[in-house]
Amino acid sequence: MDVNTLLKLNVNEHTEKKNNLTYLSWAWAWAEALKADPQATFHVEMFGAYGDKCYMDINGTAMVFVTVTMFSKPMMCQLPVMDSSNKAIPLAGYTAVNKYGKEYRVECDAFAVNTAIMRCMTKALSLHGLGLYIYAGEDLPEGESSLEEKIADAIRDLHAKGDEAGMYGEWESIADNEVRLSVWAMLKPDTKVRSAIKAYKEKLESTESK
Repeated sequence: MDVNTLLKLNVNEHTEKKNNLTYLSWAWAWAEALKADPQATFHVEMFGAYGDKCYMDINGTAMVFVTVTMFSKPMMCQLPVMDSSNKAIPLAGYTAVNKYGKEYRVECDAFAVNTAIMRCMTKALSLHGLGLYIYAGEDLPEGESSLEEKIADAIRDLHAKGDEAGMYGEWESIADNEVRLSVWAMLKPDTKVRSAIKAYKEKLESTESK
């Protein structure tokens, strides 16, 4: 496995979304890195007068740096230690209020720093090609269509063939509401297709009501 293979690898099944950001599982990513290069290593950069801090103090917040070496090439990435809103946590911490009006403390503690380090390692892996498209704001590797795009294309093709029943059947087969909404949005420029779906649905409902 080489860099080109890593660039084309679809990692979507191993991601999770949080606050509109996509995160790749660090454990899965590292396993793939070792498959690609059994000699792969990662190193957490250390700071402070005694080299005992795994983060850099930047204006009262913490930034971690991780270097991943693959194929004998080191690549370094940095990432701030962030809270659940993806904002840098002050080293002194801060008091927040939850939706129930209760105060709680957000600390730049070991857990938050460790989370940042592992995410930074995963980000450094992307510089070697693994999941790079995630950080480019893309949904899939180059040349591959998403499920929503495939369904939208199938509906367009059936509409072009005049197969209204098949087109509506394809639409009704979408069980996931988020996928359904995404497909509907993709079909927005194709007003005739969306109108045909609505018309066929009304036709079926009218028939069933008789």
